[in-house]
Amino acid sequence: MPVRYYDKDTTSPISFYLSSLEELLAWTPDVEDSFNVALAPPECRQPPLSSRRPRTLLCHDMMGGYLDDKFIQGSAAQNPYSFYHWQYIDIFVYFSHHTVTIPPVGWTNAAHRHGVCMLGTFITEWQEGGQLCEAFLAGDEHSYRAVADQLVLIAQFFRFDGWLINIENSLSLAAVGNMPHFLQYLTTQLHQQVPGGLVLWYDSVVSSGQLKWQDELNEHNRVFFDSCDGFFTNYNWQEGHLERMQGQAGERQADVYVGVDVFARGNVVGGRFDTNKSLELIRKHGFSAALFAPGWVYECLEKKDFFQNQDKFWSLLARYLPTHSICSLPFVTSFCMGMGARRVCYGQEVAVGPWYHPSAQEIQPLFGEHRLEGDGGGWVKTLSCLADAWNGGSSLLIEGVIPPEVGEVAVRLFSLQVPVPPRVFLSLVYKLEGPSNVRVALELTTGDAGSCHIGGICPLNAETSCRHSPQPLQVPPTKLARWVGRCGQQLSGGWVQRCYEVNLQGCLLGDLLVSFQRPPGSQKEENFVCRLGEIQVVDAKSLLAPLPQVQSISLSHVRWQPAASSASSGEGPPAGLRLSCTLHWSFPLSHVRCFRLHCCPGTGGGPLGRGPLGPEKPKLLGLAFVNQYRIVDLAVATAGPGQGGRVEFLVEPVPREGFLVPQAEWGRAAVQYSMPST
Repeated sequence: MPVRYYDKDTTSPISFYLSSLEELLAWTPDVEDSFNVALAPPECRQPPLSSRRPRTLLCHDMMGGYLDDKFIQGSAAQNPYSFYHWQYIDIFVYFSHHTVTIPPVGWTNAAHRHGVCMLGTFITEWQEGGQLCEAFLAGDEHSYRAVADQLVLIAQFFRFDGWLINIENSLSLAAVGNMPHFLQYLTTQLHQQVPGGLVLWYDSVVSSGQLKWQDELNEHNRVFFDSCDGFFTNYNWQEGHLERMQGQAGERQADVYVGVDVFARGNVVGGRFDTNKSLELIRKHGFSAALFAPGWVYECLEKKDFFQNQDKFWSLLARYLPTHSICSLPFVTSFCMGMGARRVCYGQEVAVGPWYHPSAQEIQPLFGEHRLEGDGGGWVKTLSCLADAWNGGSSLLIEGVIPPEVGEVAVRLFSLQVPVPPRVFLSLVYKLEGPSNVRVALELTTGDAGSCHIGGICPLNAETSCRHSPQPLQVPPTKLARWVGRCGQQLSGGWVQRCYEVNLQGCLLGDLLVSFQRPPGSQKEENFVCRLGEIQVVDAKSLLAPLPQVQSISLSHVRWQPAASSASSGEGPPAGLRLSCTLHWSFPLSHVRCFRLHCCPGTGGGPLGRGPLGPEKPKLLGLAFVNQYRIVDLAVATAGPGQGGRVEFLVEPVPREGFLVPQAEWGRAAVQYSMPST
């Protein structure tokens, strides 16, 4: 198996980078690359990235990159880094010092689920970088076009959205003369092949070819800005740089991303927990912001306080970070952060132990603490919590106080901009912690659909917007039974699911809120702690179409190994066999959120050719976001000489609408095996 694509110790598929010009030019799409392909392009969002509103870019640089996030099918990492304030950012750059940094697919899937653009990095550095640039830039257009074509092909194949170009070495006059042509060609080709694609230039080399950071857009580097989609400044700027740049940028101020080093290295404004000072100046002058290495809160502060510190960091910036809205249905989230101390499936624990899988991160809400106006002391706070989950590894914890003079408090979780279909179903799964009798309800705002314009978000005022408390769904249509099967029931673990039906014409779905009302007759201050497990907003029409079947299941790269014996340690008999293989199947990916992979290990010692096993609870192996999954070192029973063994694999599609598919409709493949007679 090619070492580039698989971990050498486990054969688990991994994300990879390219280290040289030769590797870049030699790369062609291969079946092994398929593990690293993103599930879908970015979700529709408002305002679109092409609007003139100043944007927020996050440049993720952490300890060289390709850490636990490189394991495509997840890992057992404890206390990994996680980013979940997606509604505040527009562009995510995965940065490393490898020549061609292809973003690990877990990050791309998480970004796209939130409508965020994902960029890789093309970087050259030091003397070796200068030689690489000479090789493709100092000659004719054929050389630099070949490099650009490969960069476009890689972004197109792996389904990410473009490149940050970072040239950290001086260039000859011939090479720097061709650089604008390279950028123009790369940008044009990317726009043709990758809808919404972006090429950004980092402030390093100037038009003379010198490596000379300017900390601003000016006449020395303007030629590169004019040749691509945007300019990412170096970090040692002061307000005077921003004032000068306004004239240089003209109408493209939003395409200038002013760099902020969160580590606060060098002569910088703000950084660390003072990064808000940087953002205040950047927004004052109308520019976009590029936050470099906000993982500082993870790398430099106590790991045990990571979530608290990350929430603090982003809450300090919130006033300078306009959010974007999701504008497509279905909208389904279990608030899972793609990590946890155990795995839960619809309230049932299916695996125990730490896990980390960025692709499994669900849509994250707005986090923060909100205080009511006045002196009553009412407040609501939202935070992610790994202590319990409905589906995945975490849930959303909402704590708050309803003061005596107020009947309810509400918190906005999501901003949507969705034209309302004729019929919409909503669902809320929650449970109250402790002795509280507050009433929990899902609410939404609506507006006249005519107020939605491409390129901006129109505020919904009192005349065009109102809050609705939808009526509970009493008698669900038969065809929707799977989706509404748990509605109104007390579920395992104390969870409750409430379902609603909405019929609105000519409206736009706006904010999603959860409200908490004091119990009838109560006049005292009410404290509450509520855990949200899932929210769903589904077009009823989508629930009527039949779900495709998992088909054409096959296996490849099969490896059998004897398991290490535990008999010598006195702990029991030999452990049997270990099976590794790659499972492939066919299914239209546009219909699923993911696949859950299960197995029934079976037993050895039976006669060859025996039929299916009796009822046995499947064991969860993991999640897949493409039509293949690598099974690694699965323990199976040894078959005696002349005897047969059997293991069955099951592929469970998880529909985008969020309902459970009956086990009888999962894809299945059985492996029969035997030991040779001696």
